[in-house]
Amino acid sequence: MSAVPMSAVESRLAELGLTVPEVVPPVAAYVPAVRTGNYVYTSGQLPMVAGAMPATGKVGGAVTPEQGKELAQACALNAIAAVKALIGDLDKVVRVVKVVGFVASVPEFTGQPQVVNGASELLGKAFGDAGIHARSAVGVVALPLDAPVEVEIVVEVAD
Repeated sequence: MSAVPMSAVESRLAELGLTVPEVVPPVAAYVPAVRTGNYVYTSGQLPMVAGAMPATGKVGGAVTPEQGKELAQACALNAIAAVKALIGDLDKVVRVVKVVGFVASVPEFTGQPQVVNGASELLGKAFGDAGIHARSAVGVVALPLDAPVEVEIVVEVAD
């Protein structure tokens, strides 16, 4: 049996030293992603790496903005994994339509957009022009498991 060829998206990630991880198991009553028509909506993805949260706390407090940006990248990679688990081949993604990033931050922190850039920049590198998207970056009081960042994405896929 021959190995499944790597998608162009996964090849670009590999050039960055990244691989698509296993899907992060839900922490409550939901699924990692759903498809309706030609759109896949992911649930909010936490920055889990190898089954663990690399950092906890608030951005602008225990977590630096630079760490937050790296964690947002991990969230995006987990969102990519959720999409891949549903559609199989990441090259079926026509467009990353929307990204929503939530940043648990101290009240005076206003750099949420720069933190969520970690997710947006990774999606751009992975999907090229198809990775350019609309986005929201929202500061919140707390996130599940004391995660500093959570990211959800919507992608359009080919039939």
